[in-house]
Amino acid sequence: MIPSAFPPKEEIARLTARALLEIKAVHFNAETPFTLASGLPSPTYIDCRKLISYPRIRSTLMDFLAVTVMREAGFEAFDNIAGGETAGIPFAALVAERLALPMTYVRKKPKGYGRNARIEGAMSEGQRVLLVEDLTTDGGSKLSFVDAIRETGATCGHTAVIFCYGIFPDTEAKLGAHGVKLHALCTWWDVLAEARAQGSFDAATLAEVESFLKAPRAWQEARKPA
Repeated sequence: MIPSAFPPKEEIARLTARALLEIKAVHFNAETPFTLASGLPSPTYIDCRKLISYPRIRSTLMDFLAVTVMREAGFEAFDNIAGGETAGIPFAALVAERLALPMTYVRKKPKGYGRNARIEGAMSEGQRVLLVEDLTTDGGSKLSFVDAIRETGATCGHTAVIFCYGIFPDTEAKLGAHGVKLHALCTWWDVLAEARAQGSFDAATLAEVESFLKAPRAWQEARKPA
C-alpha cells in the first residue's frame, strides 16, 4: 500500500534514530572500538539487518523510505526497485511492494555458473531503477551495483538507504559524480542526538562518539592498530 502521510524530514530522522536505538541496532563502545570492514577502528557500529525481525518498526521505516523517495525523486520516477546483495534485498522487496513496482536484486559479483548473472529478476532496457540498500558509509560500495544495473541498458540515478553515516563530506559528491542521488532516513548525528535525549549511553561514551563524528579520519588514524 502506497503511504499517503508525509511527516517532515526532521521527524522521520528522529523517529528512525529512535527505532534503531530501541532495537539495539546501535552500538557505541569508546573503550574497545569496533573494527570496520576497512580494518580501521570505530567507536560506532550499526546493524540495520536487525530491522527485519521487528514488524512494526520495519513497516514504519519502509513507509518512511517510500515517502522519502516519492518526495525527493518523484511519484512516477521509477519502473523497478533493485536491492543490493545481501542486506538491501529485503528492504527493496518491501519498498517495491509499497510502490507497486517490480523488484530485482543485484549480486556483488557474477554467480560463476549458469547464466553468470549479476541481476536477478526481470530488468529491461530503458527502465528507471532505484537501488535500495540498508546503509552507506562513503557511498563507494554503491557504484558497482549501479554499474551492473546500467549494463542491462536500464538507468539508475537514485539510491535509497535507511542509514547514512553522514560524516564523510565527499559521500554525496562521489555518488553525484557517478550520476546518482542519495536518499537517506537518518545519520549518525541524528542517532547521537536521540541517544542523548534518551540517555541511552553514558556521557563519556557519547562525548567520544561525538569526537569521532567530528573528525572520523583523524580519530581512526590515532587509534589504528600498529
